[in-house]
Amino acid sequence: MNRQTSARAGIMMAVGAYLLWGGAMPVFLKLLRPMPPVDILCNRILWSLLLLALLAWPMRRIAAIWGAVRNARLMAMLSASAVLIAANWLIYVSAVNGGHVVQASLGYFINPLVNVLLGVIFLRERMSRPAGIAILLATIGVAGLAIWQHALPLLSLALAVTFGLYGLVRKMAPIDAFEGLLLETALLSPVAAGWLIWNGSGMSPAGPSLGLLSLSGVITTAPLLMFAGAAKRLRYADLGLLQYIAPTMQLLLGVFAYGEPLLPIHLFTFGCIWSGLAIYAISSWRAARMMAIPERS
Repeated sequence: MNRQTSARAGIMMAVGAYLLWGGAMPVFLKLLRPMPPVDILCNRILWSLLLLALLAWPMRRIAAIWGAVRNARLMAMLSASAVLIAANWLIYVSAVNGGHVVQASLGYFINPLVNVLLGVIFLRERMSRPAGIAILLATIGVAGLAIWQHALPLLSLALAVTFGLYGLVRKMAPIDAFEGLLLETALLSPVAAGWLIWNGSGMSPAGPSLGLLSLSGVITTAPLLMFAGAAKRLRYADLGLLQYIAPTMQLLLGVFAYGEPLLPIHLFTFGCIWSGLAIYAISSWRAARMMAIPERS
């Protein structure tokens, strides 16, 4: 596969992943709405583990998985990332089924800027001027919303921070996306299974069908595997530009499909964040393009 074909495949994978995350995921979670958010989370964990376990053998990942299990430091990091992703999933499910899709989209628009801050704080990365301007604009937008509603947008910030910290831990953990997600769901599965058994709420006549619940594993793992494939084929800057598809889809669904209000203060907040993201994304894209230009002999 030549470079152009590989890049085209990467773009298709990335767009597919972000469309699933931003478009299909909220719609799917709405279908599970009779079930409480914690029960949805537990089913999502268990069905994802089952699907990943079935894929591990044909994908020849068993040796890598056992190698990771024997690494105590890595398993400690995956335990932390498992708690973070479970918290993120639970907050997101609660937001969507509680009628707060717009707030959830705000969280994932903020997330890239949270990643920049975490990189500066924990990885000692240098903050560029465009990144600083972007974070300042986002702070102004969030501050405006906080002043208007007399409280911080905790739901949005919680989504951004938990996913940002999750990404930080996984960046530092020496493990691929597939093995990492399998082991994270394996670590969470005893708690998930125990919760469903203890509460007797795994299935009920009034709740979603078994077939619908089983799809939670597919809709969790498919976009992650597509994203992992895209990350191997695309420059990180190009991938970063595409990531805004997901929160944009969430915002459009929240407003036009589910009738959530989009007030002037929301437009102000989103406007500040979008402006900052545009500055940061264009700067990153240009920097990547400059690095890709071969030096003249």
